[in-house]
Amino acid sequence: MAQATDRLRRYLEDELEACCDEDVDQRLEELNALEATVGRARIDAELEVLSALANETRYALVRALVAAGEELCVCELHAVVDVSESGLSHALSALVDAGLAEGRKDGRWKKYRATNRAVALVTVLEGSVTDV
Repeated sequence: MAQATDRLRRYLEDELEACCDEDVDQRLEELNALEATVGRARIDAELEVLSALANETRYALVRALVAAGEELCVCELHAVVDVSESGLSHALSALVDAGLAEGRKDGRWKKYRATNRAVALVTVLEGSVTDV
């Protein structure tokens, strides 16, 4: 922490052209408040969602569900990705756990749809990548 404080002091000296202990203390309080606003629990929850998307199969499934705009049966999703049935089941479970998909039984069929969270994330990602 001392090294970070020394570096912060040098930065503030450059920015303010003069720096005292009170300036460093005030800036540290502001930064601690910023850290508290974000919160470790929130970061962990967001990382869980991002981790769910950081897999080719899971991301392809989310993209398919978002593009479909409706529920798709597991058998339809299986046609979209080239994985085993257990791999598909595991991927869908991870997406449900991350709040990116919702599933329901319909007789003997299991159907999934994208959540609003999934739609929002895919929309943002589409806007962040230039056409290839």
